[in-house]
Amino acid sequence: MLREKDLPENEYMTLAKEVSMICKQNKVKLIIHFYSEVAEKLNYESIHLPLFKLKENYEKLSKFKTIGTSVHSVEEAIEAQKLGATYISAGHIFATDCKKDLPPRGLEFLKEVCNSVTISVYAIGGIKLSDVQMDEIIKCGAKGGCIMSGMMSL
Repeated sequence: MLREKDLPENEYMTLAKEVSMICKQNKVKLIIHFYSEVAEKLNYESIHLPLFKLKENYEKLSKFKTIGTSVHSVEEAIEAQKLGATYISAGHIFATDCKKDLPPRGLEFLKEVCNSVTISVYAIGGIKLSDVQMDEIIKCGAKGGCIMSGMMSL
């Protein structure tokens, strides 16, 4: 997922074109974040939108095969599924430097989200390159976990 939420759309488009070439060369799927117009222009079938953008645009997203959003409650997970999301990321599950002032929602929260929807759920937040954490996440019913900060330190 190309997540650069601070870039204006035109700069994001330039970066997306570059990343798209790298992904295609390496046969890696690219999910465009936030800018559905960029995904359309680049002929991508996958988009990840914040929940508020999914609400605003759900009627215009039929051209996408994969539609994701991030959720922070069971109610948001259910709403996302009703709006057409094909997957959700739920978090934050473990303590993370990205959200120092917020306590993690934990594995019980993840289990509740997984049990409330039929679409794929991916855990996010504080996930490390650890078989132990991944095993815990999978046992909760999640399809997998998203690693951000841990990948930056490789």
